[in-house]
Amino acid sequence: MRSPSLAGIHAAAEKIASILPETPLLPLEVHGVTVWCKAEVLQPVGAFKIRGAWHRLSDLSPEEAAKGVVGVSSGNHAQGVAWAARRLGIPAIIVMPNDAPKVKLEATAAMGATIVTYDRPGGEDRDEAAARVLAQTGGTLVHAYADPWVIEGQGTAGLALSAQMEQWAGGAPTRIVTPCGGGGLAAGLALACPEAEIVPVEPEGWDDVARSLASGTIQKVGADAPATLCDALQTPATREINFAVLKERCQSGLWVSPSEVAEAQRLAFRQLRLVVEPGGAAALAAVLAGKAPVDGRTAVMLTGGNTDAEAFAKVLAG
Repeated sequence: MRSPSLAGIHAAAEKIASILPETPLLPLEVHGVTVWCKAEVLQPVGAFKIRGAWHRLSDLSPEEAAKGVVGVSSGNHAQGVAWAARRLGIPAIIVMPNDAPKVKLEATAAMGATIVTYDRPGGEDRDEAAARVLAQTGGTLVHAYADPWVIEGQGTAGLALSAQMEQWAGGAPTRIVTPCGGGGLAAGLALACPEAEIVPVEPEGWDDVARSLASGTIQKVGADAPATLCDALQTPATREINFAVLKERCQSGLWVSPSEVAEAQRLAFRQLRLVVEPGGAAALAAVLAGKAPVDGRTAVMLTGGNTDAEAFAKVLAG
């Protein structure tokens, strides 16, 4: 497998710019300092995952495209792959956990993808479920984070962010605080913005990337990891292709509690008028809680807005 590169990110950016308008950068005052929020919640599929999916699928050969693709996702990557596959006329099968948010399952199916579920609460391995589908179809696996094309595609958010901050913040970002699951976005941002400090943020009990950075070796999520509403960040471990970038560019990682995430969702709705799902609000939660330092050129990634209406209403109600 080839390694992701800055050149690949620039190539991905050209392709993405031809099909998608850029998402806005919004100022937000936190603790008396302006931070800059990249609103990836406003992508057509409600999350940044559309970037990596488009870069990966649009680079398939005709022979690969004819056999279709297989994605594994709780919902945001699933929708990105489904959106790109429909536009490119490529068959798509998405392996999704049976406890994925209903809004994500329905949106993925509505875009024409075939959904195969696996029993995440019961401990079924998602990679094994995907391997069975791949053996049957001969398709191409589009991994949610451990894929060089996907990492490069996600990195395009960093190029756009830097250009926007040059215009509005007086310079490129000095620090980018980002939600982190498997590390696809964090690695892409690190490659795209080599001068910025990259701060990955994970849910409480799912801080395997933070522990990996601290130990210098890849760590897995513990068997006793608590239930989390941050389904978008609920990955068992990062992969070497991601960690090779992260360990060179990230000093440490952070974790946030459910209450901190909920407060970030409420503030984003109240002050930015945005609907942000729990996982998508993790970086803002770390900033609001004072866990991530800020200056006038700190950027915060708001990565996804796919949440059930009932669940979001409960968050707003406190």
